[in-house]
Amino acid sequence: MSTKQLTFSKQESTLYMVFMHVTFVSLLIGGLMGLLQTLVRSGKYTLPFNIDYYTILTVHGVILGLVLTTFFIIGFQFSLLGKTVGISKKQLRAAWLSFWVMLVGTVMAAITILIGEASVLFTFYAPLQAHPAFYFGLAFVIIGSWIAAITNFRQLYVWKKANKGQKSPLLAFMVTINMAMWVIASLGVATAVLIQFIPWSLGYAETINVLLTRTLFWYFGHPLVYFWLLPAYMAWYAIIPKIIGGKLFSDSLARLAFILLLMFSIPVGFHHQLTEPGIDPTWKFIQVVLTFMVIIPSLMTAFSIFATFEITGRRKGYRGVFGWFRKLPWKDVRFLAPFIGMLAFIPGGAGGIINASHQMNSLIHNTIWVTGHFHLTAATTVILTFFGIAYWLIPHLTGRTLTAKLNRLGILQTIIWTVGMTIMSTSMHIQGLLGGPRRSNFSEYAGGEQVATWINYQLAQAIGGSILFIGIILMVYIFIQLAFFAPRGHEEYPIAEEESDALPTPKVLENWYLWVGLTIALILFAYTIPVIDIIKHSPPGSVPFSWPIGRS
Repeated sequence: MSTKQLTFSKQESTLYMVFMHVTFVSLLIGGLMGLLQTLVRSGKYTLPFNIDYYTILTVHGVILGLVLTTFFIIGFQFSLLGKTVGISKKQLRAAWLSFWVMLVGTVMAAITILIGEASVLFTFYAPLQAHPAFYFGLAFVIIGSWIAAITNFRQLYVWKKANKGQKSPLLAFMVTINMAMWVIASLGVATAVLIQFIPWSLGYAETINVLLTRTLFWYFGHPLVYFWLLPAYMAWYAIIPKIIGGKLFSDSLARLAFILLLMFSIPVGFHHQLTEPGIDPTWKFIQVVLTFMVIIPSLMTAFSIFATFEITGRRKGYRGVFGWFRKLPWKDVRFLAPFIGMLAFIPGGAGGIINASHQMNSLIHNTIWVTGHFHLTAATTVILTFFGIAYWLIPHLTGRTLTAKLNRLGILQTIIWTVGMTIMSTSMHIQGLLGGPRRSNFSEYAGGEQVATWINYQLAQAIGGSILFIGIILMVYIFIQLAFFAPRGHEEYPIAEEESDALPTPKVLENWYLWVGLTIALILFAYTIPVIDIIKHSPPGSVPFSWPIGRS
């Protein structure tokens, strides 16, 4: 792995920071909507000014699940490529274009949601219909992300051309994998938005194929989770080892894990549609099998990370079975926050296996269990790792330092987040097992023993959500300090070195034609016949599962 680091210009740092600014503004707004949501669901609070519950639910999901994650990931990945392969002035202009196109799309979608014209939730399922500007906004966000992806591909291509015969830097390889997955996956939601939702919302089409829109959404929706997760994996594989004073465990294993995640993260969307008619059970079964294949690279990652921890500890002279574990840098928030994210991925991954299993899925499908699982994976594993990255990335970009005081505040923030999320997510899982539906406002339900039980768990979620919001306020405060007020200095951009005696990385792992080709082949195998069936079996003169136009 190349360990040579390039220095950021002022223009580069400014670019990467604007992505971070949008990220933390989104965290504050989305977190406030989440707090209000849990308070309303507890039955102890009523929204003022006739604000609709489903409006704040939509804002919460869209701004945290799409806006925060996408802006952080693209900004972070631009910085990774800037450090490892560089960025030209032309590429820098393209990166700025991607930012502005995404921001315009975000503002368009946000305005339609806030004025009550797009209360269609994070998944925007038909027959719920939003204002056309919402769908145009989504289209702009996708187009902006594609511009970023093309820029990333170009950055690595230029580097490879100038360094013929050399393997690409590991982090540049990982970014390229993630953006390749994003582009392939987002073609599904782009197709649904441009060909189905926009004409329907404008009145040019009287009906919409609901099953096809849901299929295209989940073709995108499941790899979206891995789009969030892979940057966390990047930090775990190649950055955390440097923070703990170790080295990269295996360049080859890391690349193979990312290739497997690319191949098996996309053709699996049917496991979100196991209860839906109109899809042949055989194809559901095939995609469930493919879903379970992602367990392999996940276990590879766990093995690699903990092997790094142990090897580093042994080299430092720590003895005993767990001596190396006790001596990990627990007082360094750059390590602690991502480590807790790793631990959360254990129950999160177990819940994912349940979600993807046909019989067990029938018990928890469309219950708040799924929301609890989502908060374990995205809102704990991913977000805590992103916070851990921010503690060194922000001061590195702003020319400031992570002081001892801010480090202690970061540890406190991590503990607060962990406690709040444990309370909230655990109560969601239990409530889901008791049949509590997701998305519903229980305070509007008629009385009854079951509803009363659900509301008790909603009170626990309100407590957890309140604790989480304190963590959000503290994280935003730390961000402001690191961006504007911390002492001037130099904060390390930690990239781990490869072992000096490491075996050469097989060149086949960088055969993009092979791995992308296999990914496309798997997608065509898993989706071609089912999609043809969905279209073929439409009622005469219309499309299946269609409703007339009507605002949601």
